[in-house]
Amino acid sequence: MKINVLTLFPAMFAGPLDESIIMRARKSGLLDLKIHQLRDWTHDKHKTVDDRPFGGGPGMLLKPEPIFEAVESLKREGTKVILLSPAGRKFDQAIARELAQEKFLLLVTGHYEGFDERIREALADDELSIGDYVLTNGALPAMVVIDAVARLLPGVLGDDESSHDESFGHGMLEYPQYTRPAEFRGMKVPEVLLNGNHAEIEKWRREQAKLRTKEQRPDLLK
Repeated sequence: MKINVLTLFPAMFAGPLDESIIMRARKSGLLDLKIHQLRDWTHDKHKTVDDRPFGGGPGMLLKPEPIFEAVESLKREGTKVILLSPAGRKFDQAIARELAQEKFLLLVTGHYEGFDERIREALADDELSIGDYVLTNGALPAMVVIDAVARLLPGVLGDDESSHDESFGHGMLEYPQYTRPAEFRGMKVPEVLLNGNHAEIEKWRREQAKLRTKEQRPDLLK
């Protein structure tokens, strides 16, 4: 998969995306990730990317000219263009799986008071938000989307079954898990996990996943 990111803050991506699973995916060629500075598509000496909204109001809006030029320059056939902003549909595991099927993603990060509406109308295939809150800019949401999507690509986790039983993999939270020692400070691992009966273990895990989801995220069971 190839992911291009259009942002005003390329340096924000350097740490999180150069570590751990994402770093290995990039080194192995499973993920081709490029971060682009939006100001590279401006033509004035101040590299202006924003302006005041027509009709008045607080803040500044991202101008259409540099974003149109950048998207048209970076986009290839089959590219899905996604805006990151609080106005988008809420990102979840189902959307991550959906995006993992794409070959080319172009993530356009918001800033200031948002985008000129013509960017949404003419360029965007989708618009995503990572939650009902406002961040300084769209860089962090873009990183969240990249991480969630990249780990679903075949070969990225090493064992592709790993992502199937995770939280939200089946519409529920993940069941409790334990490792050695079998007893720690008086707290014991459930006996069912120690008896080697895989049918009983699977049944226990399903029950525990449903119970945990009911207690902590009942909205997922609706």
